[in-house]
Amino acid sequence: MAPAADIDLYAPFEKDVILEVRSSKMKTMPGLSVLSGIDKLVRQGRVPVSMIGLDDDEHDLVFHGGPDKAILGYCSSHYPDWQAEYPEAASRFQPGGFGENFVTRYMNERNVCVGDIIQVGEPGVGPLLQVSLPRQPCFKLNHRFQLKNFAPKVYSTSRTGWYYRVLKEGTVAAGDEIRLVERRWPKWTVERVQEYLHRKQDDHAMNEELAGVEDMGMESRGNFQNRVAKQKAREKKAAAGADPGPAEKWRDYKIAEKRRQTDRIASFTLEAVEKDPEAEDSRLGSHARLKLPNGLIRSYSVVSGNPNRFELGIALEEASRGGSKFMHSTTEGDVVQVGRITSDVQPKGSASQHVFIAGGIGITAFLAMMDTYRQIHWQTVLHYAVRSESDIPFRETLDLLGDSAKLYDASKGQRMDVPAILGNLGWNSYVYVCGPRRMMDEALRVSKEAGLTEADIHFEAFAADTTGDPFEVEVANRGGKKLQVGEEETLLEVLKKNFDDIASSCEVGNCGTCKVGLKGGKVEHRGTALMEDEKKDSMLSCVSRGMGKIVIEV
Repeated sequence: MAPAADIDLYAPFEKDVILEVRSSKMKTMPGLSVLSGIDKLVRQGRVPVSMIGLDDDEHDLVFHGGPDKAILGYCSSHYPDWQAEYPEAASRFQPGGFGENFVTRYMNERNVCVGDIIQVGEPGVGPLLQVSLPRQPCFKLNHRFQLKNFAPKVYSTSRTGWYYRVLKEGTVAAGDEIRLVERRWPKWTVERVQEYLHRKQDDHAMNEELAGVEDMGMESRGNFQNRVAKQKAREKKAAAGADPGPAEKWRDYKIAEKRRQTDRIASFTLEAVEKDPEAEDSRLGSHARLKLPNGLIRSYSVVSGNPNRFELGIALEEASRGGSKFMHSTTEGDVVQVGRITSDVQPKGSASQHVFIAGGIGITAFLAMMDTYRQIHWQTVLHYAVRSESDIPFRETLDLLGDSAKLYDASKGQRMDVPAILGNLGWNSYVYVCGPRRMMDEALRVSKEAGLTEADIHFEAFAADTTGDPFEVEVANRGGKKLQVGEEETLLEVLKKNFDDIASSCEVGNCGTCKVGLKGGKVEHRGTALMEDEKKDSMLSCVSRGMGKIVIEV
């Protein structure tokens, strides 16, 4: 392998040589239960190439393979750089480490362009290929090299590799020459495409230009086309005089279906009375804010669906203050109003394993995530505490998780051991927690003792106690205006009544969007969005409460 210093990665590419041809069957990755074709072995002799890639090569078809991703190429001259940057993993950075089919020396992301047509070997024997798109790194690279958050480093340095589609079939072998036959898009090197795919996503002119690169594979081209469509939709709304301000828009939804899940849990399918044709799909971990006819506003987790039609799961709480009680009294055809559908969960694509800890109705916060993760072959483990077998909602979705779901039935004396779960996490795990207050508090305490940070764990509150003693608020940067917050009110609600520019999202203490500056007074902090050091000069206006009188800035 030539030292990187001996290779000019910016030199124009006209020809190169295949150093190695590699392929692999799907295998279980060490320490995981998911299958991958990344562990590719050197092939001897001539290897047939069809329209879907090398003979006897297998792919996880969720992320790899198919006509646009038939063959993966990688520059071996990157490996010395990786070794120098990660000496603790130097032995793992060897040709084939990135799961490439073709190992080359000179071709790289800076001199290869999307759309390049490449002849491998002699015409009539070797295949004719076309560069289709950059490789998109995923968590399997983190696991492969045993380096947390390595995948983002791969695309930030543009050392990702690239895919070929096959234009004409043939055979390949180590030693075959690779020649550039035609360059159709000379502006768009693989690296420059990545610049706008990952690092300059808001350059609307470039997004529009890249959306028109016809030879680019749809995984990347589709990203640019979606950005163009969203920008045009925003411009259309602006031209029509749509109000871009923070005021929440409430839309009428009818209860299209109501189903009994358990004795105390029901599911509600809500359908927009007037559908929004430009509504984007709901993000994973979304919750919808409902304004009920009795005047209450409540947030509930979205189990499935999209902004025009979605499903909720709601438990009838024994100490209901009116929200769950009202919803359980509704019938199909009744109308409720829905405001924002938002999420503060960022799927941790760099994690090797996703561990969900849930209790009771808290499972609804994670059902859509777990189902999606299962379909894209991310490894998931669910620890789910329930009152009894008969109190498990959405059983058909949970059954799909198979052995990865571990149930704890309180009626049988089974108890979830949160300290043991968090103390025995697999390498590079990410944890999601949602359940009753006692479970959340225990998980928060144990996670801190175990040294877990917000980079390792997410707390999703599905309900929040926002009531308490009344208190007075002075808003220092709004003329010192004094406000009163009642027993059943939140500071956020009072601020929104008095000012037009108050931001919020989840409104259950998860996301931190409603954070305000704390300039004086004592606060009872609630929610999970603030770190300990932030609580000295900030508070969550949606759930936390002042004690007596406080001074804030918004």
